[in-house]
Amino acid sequence: MTTAFWITTLVIVATPGTGVLYTVGAALSRGSRASLLAAFACTLGIVPHVLAAVTGLAALLHASAVAFDSLRFLGVAYLVYLAWKTWRDDSALVADAPAPRIDALAVVRTGILINVLNPKLTLFFFAFLPQFVPSGPDALRQMLVLSGAFMGVTLAVFAVYGLLASVFRRHVIERPRVATALRRGFAATYVLLAARLATSER
Repeated sequence: MTTAFWITTLVIVATPGTGVLYTVGAALSRGSRASLLAAFACTLGIVPHVLAAVTGLAALLHASAVAFDSLRFLGVAYLVYLAWKTWRDDSALVADAPAPRIDALAVVRTGILINVLNPKLTLFFFAFLPQFVPSGPDALRQMLVLSGAFMGVTLAVFAVYGLLASVFRRHVIERPRVATALRRGFAATYVLLAARLATSER
């Protein structure tokens, strides 16, 4: 694995997107444990894209406008759903109480779906990783190793985002107006991300 691979991977992963937004939101609303679950779930959501790249499905997605658009608009619909759910969330956050009970299955399910329904990830693995895979009989193993490294960086970076956000959780929940504004801000950002995905091209 080259330095170029590590630098490019870190830049791509650290750039805030839907997964980071979800992880930070989990930290602020439910605490550090929820943020780590969210980071883990978003990382798991990469697995189908790795499998698609390895088996050649990514090439089909890249070549077929119908396949790409189908996955893209499923992703758009899910982001809009998350925006609506976040906007309507009026559950109270109490400063002196411990972090609320976590529905681990719901956190993991949402985190996985966020990345599974992102067609750009499949195209990323189709176009990005092969640049760092030497041709030859060992290419498949190298592809899997690089994919694992990418997922490891994703988990680490998202976990750092979540843990940093959880540090500020108490300051947020002590100010109900700030908490409400953040929820509205997250909802608006989900809508913007949905709009960007809806207008994106292959």
